[in-house]
Amino acid sequence: MRGVVMESAGDVRVEDVADARIHKPTDAVIKLTAACICGSDLWPYRGAQPVDHQMMGHEYVGVVTEVGSDVKSVEPGDFVVGSFCLSDGTCEICTDGYPSRCVNGGFMSGAQAEYARVPLADGTLVKTPGQPDASLIPSLLAASDVLGTGWFGAVAAQAGPGKTVAVVGDGAVGLMAILAARQLGASRIIAMSRHASRQRLAREFGATDIVEERGDAGAEAIRKLTNGLGAHSVVEAVGTQESMMQAIHAARSGGSVGFVGVSHGVEIPGSELFGKEIHLFGGPAPVRLFLPDLIDRIWNHQIDPGKVFDLTLPLERAAEGYKAMDERRAIKVLLQP
Repeated sequence: MRGVVMESAGDVRVEDVADARIHKPTDAVIKLTAACICGSDLWPYRGAQPVDHQMMGHEYVGVVTEVGSDVKSVEPGDFVVGSFCLSDGTCEICTDGYPSRCVNGGFMSGAQAEYARVPLADGTLVKTPGQPDASLIPSLLAASDVLGTGWFGAVAAQAGPGKTVAVVGDGAVGLMAILAARQLGASRIIAMSRHASRQRLAREFGATDIVEERGDAGAEAIRKLTNGLGAHSVVEAVGTQESMMQAIHAARSGGSVGFVGVSHGVEIPGSELFGKEIHLFGGPAPVRLFLPDLIDRIWNHQIDPGKVFDLTLPLERAAEGYKAMDERRAIKVLLQP
């Protein structure tokens, strides 16, 4: 089969790779209908983390073609959405509500391909109510990671009715956090963005205000919009030192910061949290926890997160997609096997 391989930083190729097949009785194999490139894929692409001939892709939707003997929740022919985190759904951590930290789990890989093996299928895959229309595919794909991650960011930041929510980061996850905050009932949503195309989409998803400043200036702009207090809820969707401190400084005393950007070199001074009595919560999103609800909202046309995909390419042109996202010419790239 064909699959995307990152040979080294900046070197993405589509190659013949070993066919996906059942390795364990808890596995399933799916024929990919769509996959995509994640912002986190850009870290190794840019050389910020090591990579060596690695199959890429952890966001995926498709049709089950084969299941292991222990798989009970899906069967061949089912259309499924899978979480980017693998989980058995039965360990104590899963039942506590954190399938992204399953004691037997891990992270999905190899989904930028024609087929993919999904370990721990019962705890990782969720089937849709039927075969979806083509128009729903992008939104269902978004649910596999960025929608669920943005949703978790908003939940972790305690977004809700009457709250002012600020979102640091205008990539796909940040935009999904705006959509989530709107769905959760926030009364005011401030998008921090300098890019006109992303600002337009942010407003379409529910942003009421735009702040273009960054760092301390961005935090000060948030305070000016909130009677000098800061936002009740702030979502950090980047993962850098500057973005984390911007989020903390933009929150009001007693406020909440939900951080879902993959942290790179982030150090948090205890005095900043102690002095402002900030609630800080985040990490890898427990997407599997949210998938049934998110699929239902998409299926019933309550939300359309698929609009975040602004470039669609065949799988064979994946390298172009990585380049487009790296150069910020695309927010998020959908790949069609």
